Amino acid sequence: MKKLLYLIFGLALVATGIVGIFLPLLPTTIFFILAAGCFARSSPRLESWILTHPKIGPSVIYWQEHRAIPKKAKFFAFSGLIFGYLMFLKMSHPNVLLAIAVALMVCAVAGYIASRPSKPIVT
Repeated sequence: MKKLLYLIFGLALVATGIVGIFLPLLPTTIFFILAAGCFARSSPRLESWILTHPKIGPSVIYWQEHRAIPKKAKFFAFSGLIFGYLMFLKMSHPNVLLAIAVALMVCAVAGYIASRPSKPIVT
């Protein structure tokens, strides 16, 4: 039963990651990283598919092995955060408190991304 739940959750994460490819505010790589973790517990074949995928695999493996986010990925993440926040402001016309709350969440995510190393740490 546990294996089936991991499989279902992994598939949902892959679907969300695919949607994230097309929506600027929704991240992509994190969903594939989480999906790979779920598939490691439920479906080695699907885990292998993620890890060997030419577009998705390298980022997932880089994270798994080094807990690092390459500079190029950081640039795209920051660009997506800024674009998404600006679209949020333009499309929803939020009140000041909501705009500040969302800005704080965006800054928290940006801070986490910025705090990750860009290259593997050599010990």
